[in-house]
Amino acid sequence: MKLFIASDIHGSFKYCSLVFQRYEEEKCSRMILLGDLLYHGPRNDLPEEYNPKKCIELYNQHAGEILCVRGNCDGEVDQMVLKFPVMADYAALALGEKLVYLTHGHLFTEEAPLPCAKGSVMLCGHTHVPKIAEHQDYVYLNSGSASIPKENSPHSYMIYEDGFFYWKDLVTGQIFQKYQL
Repeated sequence: MKLFIASDIHGSFKYCSLVFQRYEEEKCSRMILLGDLLYHGPRNDLPEEYNPKKCIELYNQHAGEILCVRGNCDGEVDQMVLKFPVMADYAALALGEKLVYLTHGHLFTEEAPLPCAKGSVMLCGHTHVPKIAEHQDYVYLNSGSASIPKENSPHSYMIYEDGFFYWKDLVTGQIFQKYQL
């Protein structure tokens, strides 16, 4: 199974289009979106080519392939226009022997994680900064942001395949970080 993971697209049609272009090029079986799909939020500048309505069209074309959790900028009005569930605060996947918890990162954080099973992974977005942090009971992985990266990080996404998480530059498609599950 090959998974495509992205977060914090924030209504940027430019980067939403790139996300789906990379998804197709990577030939992934599913897309995981870690929230903040359409709205940029009051703390962020408008992302490049801000056009949530055009993003909605792209998301809905792939609705059956998307697993999504809610970000702090996502709301009930977003669920009204998107054809896949977006309101869950978290979800869990079994990848091999590991449990991977998906959450945006605003309710459950690296410092205050979900009550995860020991040895599991918590996959987040929200901070807009790619990160790997091994804690005593769990591993925290952050995909960074597709449209509004922070701390000089690249526009990014992740791939999960064959027991590895790969962070990739959304613009170039180049791997810049990896983690073995």
